[in-house]
Amino acid sequence: MHLIMILNALAVAWWLRSSWNQPQGSWSLRWRRSLFVFLFPPLLIFMTAIAVLFMGPQGQMGGMYTGSISYVVALIYLAFFAILCIKLAFQGWQSVESARNCPLVNLGDKRARLLQTGALFAGQIGFWQPELVVSQGLLQTLSPDHLESVLAHEQGHHYYRDTFWFFWLGWVRSCTAWLPNTEPLWEELLSLRELRADGYAALQVDPLVLAESLLLVVSSSPVLSEICCAALGSSGADRLEQRIEALLAPPEPIPETQLQSWHGFLLALLPLVAVIFHS
Repeated sequence: MHLIMILNALAVAWWLRSSWNQPQGSWSLRWRRSLFVFLFPPLLIFMTAIAVLFMGPQGQMGGMYTGSISYVVALIYLAFFAILCIKLAFQGWQSVESARNCPLVNLGDKRARLLQTGALFAGQIGFWQPELVVSQGLLQTLSPDHLESVLAHEQGHHYYRDTFWFFWLGWVRSCTAWLPNTEPLWEELLSLRELRADGYAALQVDPLVLAESLLLVVSSSPVLSEICCAALGSSGADRLEQRIEALLAPPEPIPETQLQSWHGFLLALLPLVAVIFHS
């Protein structure tokens, strides 16, 4: 019976991911739909594995005997999740330590770590309290107005704690790489993250200046891993046109996350109900 639960969870997860098409419409609509399709399948599988592990390798459920195969499968899957989390956390810690080895510089009322490279780079690196990192090439190339717009964009990443939340989303991405549409969904979420930070910055600086800065920075090659890093050009050149159009269009309000937006995720907890019927 436990094996049937696992197979049903895998079937639902596969079907939901396969049915995803890149949504159109407002930022908030795209964000809700993409985040749900990205997170719900792994959450359902994870809760199913937790339920099977909690019920144990022996007993009855719905008049059917349970075996140890499903228990071992659930245990292996959860161990796989844990190992990937530790691996990504270690890589993130290495990125943070690398950034902390860079000297501090003052940029007006902000302090940043200076990366000794000619590439154009600005990003937040860290977890809940990331540090701003800028490259020598960025400071030498951009005008004060363009630099201010870049810093405003990075402040947007700091405001929304993007490095922290996308560390966990990146963990989900690694754990569910075998599910369909994982990479397109990841790229969509990255793009929406950058659009949100662009919108935050556009309220403080001239959007046209920010668009010009974006053109300069995206054309430069990335210099750091995306793990625990949120940088101006991290969504890639393929989404550049979309971001430029959003900056030149009238600003779109980005609503705060409401509690009702998370109601759909409660369905992923249904496998835990099966524990009641286990004996």
